[in-house]
Amino acid sequence: MLAVALISSATFAQDSASAFNKWSVELGGGLTKPSSPLAPGYRVKGMAPYQASLGVRYMMNEKVGLRATFGYNDISGDDEGGFLPFETKYYRASLEGVVNLRNVLGFNDFSNSFGLLFHGGGGYSSIDYQEPVDLDENDSAFNLVAGITPQIKLGNRVAFFADVSLISNVGMERSWEGTQLITSNNRRIDDGLLYNVSAGFNIYLGKNDVHADWYSKEDAMMSEIEELQERLSKVETDMIDTDQDGVPDYLDREKNTMSGVAVNTKGIAVDKNNNGIPDEIEPSLDARYLNKNDYNPNSNSTSGSSTVKDLLDKGYVNVYFEFNSTRPQTYSLEAINYLKVYMNENPSATAQLIGYADELGDATYNTNLSEKRAKKVYDILVASGVSESRLSHTGSGEDTSVDKGSSEARQLVRRVTFKLN
Repeated sequence: MLAVALISSATFAQDSASAFNKWSVELGGGLTKPSSPLAPGYRVKGMAPYQASLGVRYMMNEKVGLRATFGYNDISGDDEGGFLPFETKYYRASLEGVVNLRNVLGFNDFSNSFGLLFHGGGGYSSIDYQEPVDLDENDSAFNLVAGITPQIKLGNRVAFFADVSLISNVGMERSWEGTQLITSNNRRIDDGLLYNVSAGFNIYLGKNDVHADWYSKEDAMMSEIEELQERLSKVETDMIDTDQDGVPDYLDREKNTMSGVAVNTKGIAVDKNNNGIPDEIEPSLDARYLNKNDYNPNSNSTSGSSTVKDLLDKGYVNVYFEFNSTRPQTYSLEAINYLKVYMNENPSATAQLIGYADELGDATYNTNLSEKRAKKVYDILVASGVSESRLSHTGSGEDTSVDKGSSEARQLVRRVTFKLN
């Protein structure tokens, strides 16, 4: 785990900048409040509608960025209580630095959906007095902006924000309604202030799933580690070799190869003569399995060579099974065929099918398994046309006649034998 974390840390130092989207468009609007100067007889009561803004932001990393903002304020006076109405249009363009306080202060540990931005900068303002004065040229000023922007993440592409900003307009020549010139004698420290309260949406642009506003190196690193762990787990699963033939399951086309036999690169047991018997076990089966060259169903000899009945009765012809299975080994199907041919050629003959299991596992379980193996061969013979009345089946449980520590020997006792009457 530590090694994975160190590798991930080194990778993040190079790749984190490309792990998140950097561009966003901000659309907002709301209320505005101008501070002094206002000439006697004019006022703005409380916050008044309306103001709007459009911002384009670029984040250099997950903590800091730049924003270009274009704003418009419609500043209207209150005509109640004997005050005079007025209307002024205010335009501004600003370039601001942005700090993602969520990542700077660690808010990502607090919530996955709450963010906080701080922005500040400056730009140019144009003030158009429309009522009660209408000047030929707009007033101009240099603006200084500072604000705080809480955010709620709505999705990977959009967030809702609220914003409170203070805009200072340095160098205004007239009061907000335009009727009074500002001179050095009557200028105040808060001249040209605007308070904006906004709400709106951040729209995130880019191909990544997350924007810098919501990106966390720690979270991304943990996600990367989890992904690496999942990949490692998959590799471990892929490398499982059920039949222990040296070929992992995901490449193995024969996942139930008999233990100990040679296989090719695809996990298939080597069978050069294509007789369905793995080459390595043919010698060990010679004592228990009837070779095709020895089979002569018409032989009446009682000396020199065994009759088919003798071979079946004495256990030379058996049906062998995979470990803990009722599925006959492929090569054993020929043994079932020998009995079928014999039964067809001897209509009066009957056969008893006796199943066995090796000593591995619970004895009661193995008895049941031996019965199921005998029943499986019984079902195959009946399906091949042998009458049920001529067959019987039973399980004899564990065969203890071989060394239970030898996998090859255990293969010889996982079988069904035949007794003819």
